Amino acid sequence: MATRSTPSQKFIPIKEIRDDVAILKNGSLRAILMTSTVNFGLKSKEEQESTLYQFQNFLNSLDFSTQICIQSRELDIRPYIQRLEERQKEQVNDLLKIQTKEYIEFIKTFTAKTNIMSKHFYVVVPYTPTVSTSSGGGILGGLKSLIGKGGTSEEKKEADKQSFEQQRSQLEARVSVVEQGLIRTGVRAARLGTDEITELFYQTFNPGETDLPTTGAEEEK
Repeated sequence: MATRSTPSQKFIPIKEIRDDVAILKNGSLRAILMTSTVNFGLKSKEEQESTLYQFQNFLNSLDFSTQICIQSRELDIRPYIQRLEERQKEQVNDLLKIQTKEYIEFIKTFTAKTNIMSKHFYVVVPYTPTVSTSSGGGILGGLKSLIGKGGTSEEKKEADKQSFEQQRSQLEARVSVVEQGLIRTGVRAARLGTDEITELFYQTFNPGETDLPTTGAEEEK
């Protein structure tokens, strides 16, 4: 992953993001699932009890820790307003054009007086490689035990790849367990890819910006 020099970067414990996995600076791995919600209040009492029971079973079935995160932020309606304004220009009927303009003003006034929040729910699945303290921790420690002090750069690169793949397979097994457990509770889960994880962290630490910064090559395109 191409690194970006941002002021907040030094506070983020992420070394890199690749192959749909966030690799922390201590060598541990993280997978992130975005989940749907359940309208608990509309369920009957029996359905609520069943949901709670399934969720309890899900938590009790885990032999590793997980992190449940809720991201809440003010909803950005600017793209929606922009689309409405484009529709207004395209209208050939004068009455519809006036109604569209009045609707745009209503939306602007309403959102100015009311905080409309968007919420996203995530489950973070961790995996920390277990290595001896004498060889260090995380992926780097595992590499030292595999290649020792010597080895060419190609051998080290191959050892790095093999070590990462072995650890990622352990993480994938945990992700599968979490996904199946969530499905039983009626919650859908979608695995975030490399670009989606990058965008999530960028927007988290840069809430005032809507787009990722582009490189010079991308701008030329």
